[in-house]
Amino acid sequence: MEDNWKGIKEPLTSTCQVVLCLNNQHHMEWISTVTLDKIKERKNKMTAISNSRTLAEKVQAQAEYIEANKQVKKSIRIDKKK
Repeated sequence: MEDNWKGIKEPLTSTCQVVLCLNNQHHMEWISTVTLDKIKERKNKMTAISNSRTLAEKVQAQAEYIEANKQVKKSIRIDKKK
C-alpha cells in the first residue's frame, strides 16, 4: 500500500509543481539583490500605509513610501544600464 502511494504521489506532486509554478518566484536576472531588498522595503511601507489609523500616520507613511519608491526606480534604472 505504501509503495503504491509513493508511486502515485511522486508524479502527482511533480506535475503540480510544473503546472502551478509552486517553485520560488524568479526575478529578472538583471535585477540586483540590493534592488530586490529595496522592493521588499517598499512593499512593507505600502502595508504601513494600509495599517495606519490616523491621518497623521498615513501622511507620514505615504511620504516614506514615496521616497522608497523613488529609490527603487532609481536602482532599477541603474541595474538596467549594467
